[in-house]
Amino acid sequence: MPWAWRSRPELRRESLELPDGDITAVDWLVDTDDLPDSAPLLIILHGLEGSAQSSYARMLMEASRDRGWRACVLHSRDCGDYRNRLPRRYHAGETNDLRYFLNKLHEQRDAAGNGGPILAVGYSLGGNVLLKYLGESGQETPLAAATAVCVPLDLHECAEALNFGFSRIYQRHLLKNMKNAVTRKFDRHTAAFNWERAMGATTFAEFDDAVTAPLHGFAGKQDYYDRCSSKRYLDGIERPTLIINALDDPFMTADVIPAIEQLADSVTLELAENGGHVGFVSGGRPWRPEFYLPGRILEFLEPFAARPGL
Repeated sequence: MPWAWRSRPELRRESLELPDGDITAVDWLVDTDDLPDSAPLLIILHGLEGSAQSSYARMLMEASRDRGWRACVLHSRDCGDYRNRLPRRYHAGETNDLRYFLNKLHEQRDAAGNGGPILAVGYSLGGNVLLKYLGESGQETPLAAATAVCVPLDLHECAEALNFGFSRIYQRHLLKNMKNAVTRKFDRHTAAFNWERAMGATTFAEFDDAVTAPLHGFAGKQDYYDRCSSKRYLDGIERPTLIINALDDPFMTADVIPAIEQLADSVTLELAENGGHVGFVSGGRPWRPEFYLPGRILEFLEPFAARPGL
């Protein structure tokens, strides 16, 4: 993870009321508020337990600002420094919130008559949500192009990968964060799931089976992983899309990599030997590293940012 990025861009918080009565947050980069509506708009989806304060999101917002693009982070429910209303959180297949936000933006920009292209980038779990949404939507999306980074394309395989080698350390870190997040919202008396199973989970898969699945209407982790793995939606994507994954990502195994026939013609898959999970240090010094992802992401999206809004 790009822990060394210490810049703190100023953000403006907007609440997003959702159709089911719940609420989430959108953080807008203040530095781009004065840009015209015709400027490209970049929407960023964060990863597991992430937020607009995640270093990869801050890096990308500042890089997009330098190109004259507007930028925002759409938060998953109950992430960041706010709490949602309903007795639920978020999961890797929740595409309705993204769909609602994009359609709302498109209607607003269309009504103004001068809206520029809308682009999107998803990291990790947010990348899975983005790819699933694109595969479900086909041509019916306001997005001109997208990039997904370090995506757990096959949730079954990625959960299993965390049980081996160094990945087990990463798994313990993730589980600690997830349990802490759950205890901020629920206790053993208010939880809509088995509290003892949840707090006793020792693997990612056990936690998803105990918490994520029942909290969001799935029969169990098998049903959740089957229905929400973005790998099965890749052949339905009809917008230019770049997927960047690293072979040394703790979530990765060879079985996660999709075969060429599983990719739509509009999808480009780039696999790096090294990069870890949303790391991709490309140079610099130990105390001042340089990162590959912001430049590569925006390089891919640049041609589509010059096009009129869809």
